[in-house]
Amino acid sequence: MPELPEVETVRRGLEGQVLGRTIKQVTVTYAKMIRMDKERFIQEVTGQTILAVNRRGKYLLFDLGEVLLISHLRMEGKYFHYPRQAPEDKHAHVDFGLDDGSHLVYQDVRKFGTMELVAKKDLEAFIASHRLGPEPVAESFTLDSFQAGLKRSKKPIKNHLLDQSLVAGLGNIYVDEVLWASSLHPERPSQSLSQDEVIRLRENIIRIMALAIEKGGSTIRTYHNAFGENGRMQDELKVYGQTGQACPRCGHPIEKIKVGGRGSHLCPVCQEKNRT
Repeated sequence: MPELPEVETVRRGLEGQVLGRTIKQVTVTYAKMIRMDKERFIQEVTGQTILAVNRRGKYLLFDLGEVLLISHLRMEGKYFHYPRQAPEDKHAHVDFGLDDGSHLVYQDVRKFGTMELVAKKDLEAFIASHRLGPEPVAESFTLDSFQAGLKRSKKPIKNHLLDQSLVAGLGNIYVDEVLWASSLHPERPSQSLSQDEVIRLRENIIRIMALAIEKGGSTIRTYHNAFGENGRMQDELKVYGQTGQACPRCGHPIEKIKVGGRGSHLCPVCQEKNRT
C-alpha cells in the first residue's frame, strides 16, 4: 500500500505534469470509485483548472479553486500521464482529458481507491472526520500532543500508529521500521511507553519518513512511485520484508508475527516485548 512517502512522490510527479492544465473531459468507467454521484462529479470537475496538487497524510488534494478533488490510492492506485490518447487498459477507471491534449489516467487493479469533491472551506472538517493526526514533521508533530495521545490508549503501539490519529501517513512498512529503530515491540501498549521511548519514537518517525521521501518511497511488490518509476527506500529497510535475515543491530534473525491481523517484522532481541 502506498504510504505517505510514496504519495508525496506521486504528488511531486503530478505537480510537474498537470499544474495549470484545465480538465476538458472526464470519463469514469468504475462508478463505485467515486464517493458521490458520478454525473455530478463529472459535471463539477469538467472545465476546472488544476491550480495545485497538495497532500494531507495519504490523501492527494487536487486544488480546483473552490473545491478540492480528494484522491486516496488505497492498495494499488496509480496515476499515469500520457501526452496523447491513453492506451486501452482494463484497470484504467478514471480518465481526465486535459486542455493540451494529454490525459491523466487513474489505474487501480484492486479498485479500492476513492475520489470525492470537498469544498475547500470544508477541508478541516474532512480531516477531523477522518481523524487524521499531524504530518510527521517537527513543526506540527509535537512531543506533548504525541505523548498525551499515547497515554490515553491501551492499544498496541503498532495498531495505534496505523490508525492515523497520532500522526498521519504511516502504514505497515514504515511502522515496522520506526518501531525497530526505536527498539519497541509492536505489541507494547501505547500507554506503557516511557518518556524517553516516546521521544525516541517521535524522532525516528520524523527521520525515517523524511528519508523515505528523499528516496522516492519504497517499491514493494506491485507499487511504483510517480508514473511507474521505482523508489529507492526499499534498499534502506532494516526489518520490513527481511524475515530470516540478520538484524542489522544484533545479528538475530528477523521474525514476522501477526499484530492486529497485520504481518509485522521485528527483531525479538532488540524489540523484546516485556522490556520496560
